Amino acid sequence: MITVVGTGTGAPVPGEVLAGAALVVGGRRHLDAVDLPEGAGRIVLGPLAPALDAIGECVDRGLPVVVLASGDPGFFGIVRALAERFGPGRLDVRPGVSSVAAAFARLGLPWDDAVVVSAHGRDLRTAVNACRAHPKVAVLTGPGAGPAELGAALGGGRVLVVASALGDPERERVERVTPAEAAARDWGTAVSVVLCLDEARTLGAVRTVAGAGARPAGWALDEGEFAHRDSMITKFEVRALALARLGPRLGDLVWDVGAGSGSVAVECARLGAAAVAVERTAEGAGRIRANATAHGVDVDVVHGAAPDALDGLDDPDAVFVGGGGRELPDIVGACARRARRTVVVALAALDRVPAARAALTGAGLRCDGVLLQSSRLAPLPGDVTRLAAANPVFLLWGVRPPATSEGVAK
Repeated sequence: MITVVGTGTGAPVPGEVLAGAALVVGGRRHLDAVDLPEGAGRIVLGPLAPALDAIGECVDRGLPVVVLASGDPGFFGIVRALAERFGPGRLDVRPGVSSVAAAFARLGLPWDDAVVVSAHGRDLRTAVNACRAHPKVAVLTGPGAGPAELGAALGGGRVLVVASALGDPERERVERVTPAEAAARDWGTAVSVVLCLDEARTLGAVRTVAGAGARPAGWALDEGEFAHRDSMITKFEVRALALARLGPRLGDLVWDVGAGSGSVAVECARLGAAAVAVERTAEGAGRIRANATAHGVDVDVVHGAAPDALDGLDDPDAVFVGGGGRELPDIVGACARRARRTVVVALAALDRVPAARAALTGAGLRCDGVLLQSSRLAPLPGDVTRLAAANPVFLLWGVRPPATSEGVAK
């Protein structure tokens, strides 16, 4: 049997758990904090594979093993690797309090509405984009993905709560800092978790489902759901297909370039992505902020003209281009060179389709498209209905080809 004990947030390891163990595995600080039984082997966790092999040898011989871990070892912890290797039936898991639960407890906040992201051994950008898009996020940190890196990537608009050495009565610290303050410090190795909060929204509505908010019941909202100028808005038929091709999701960053009303950016944010709307007019930028507020989402509004306004932005996963005029080829090209996944372009003018397509393919994207023509039901006098044709729109999309293990597109 493998007994997995969660510790490190204040709960001691019961002596009877360790008694008789042939092998005890854990981090150095966990092992140093307990008295090992006489004759027990000791493995300090580093690379996981050798430890699993040693555990396997004991299991094959019927010898008891104890694994010490931080907090709740079934929450982004070692239980997954042990269950995959030895099967859940061989595990006796005794969870402690997770660092996330402990950090929110220190603040006196509920966390059933928090998004939890692990940046330990993973790409930090997913955590950054979750922090941009959601008001309450817990980030499990790791080497190269700590408070300083998170703060440097995040910018303003949030408060970071850095919880270090949770459960240690002498070393525990819980500090509120701005992202800029976090970026300027060396936090060492004792950080347990970082909370990223919009403090005006830390107490949300009562939840039924924990974690990220439920996906919206519908998308491609009617134009009447947004403030716009003289019907200058991406129509819902076009927006529906654009959203399908953009594929916005939690952890993504999406640009809406030439945003106008910001309808695409708002819809991407409603679907969980971090959204940036780039708009050249001050009036339009204000309208986008109002639409984001009305729909209860965060949209970062950049007032400026593309492509120059794109220079200081983080690379996106997906981009929607809804305007551009004569600069359209340069804008599409700039977006296509930086997009990690896809670029979608909406055009009303036939003349601009070849240049936009060339800009997509010139950046190495595979291009496809469609001409959308729709007619909506419209009432006539006498309680009858006609079909009112909407202006046709070309929708192009470029998709970055997947790379092989050698880095060459398939």
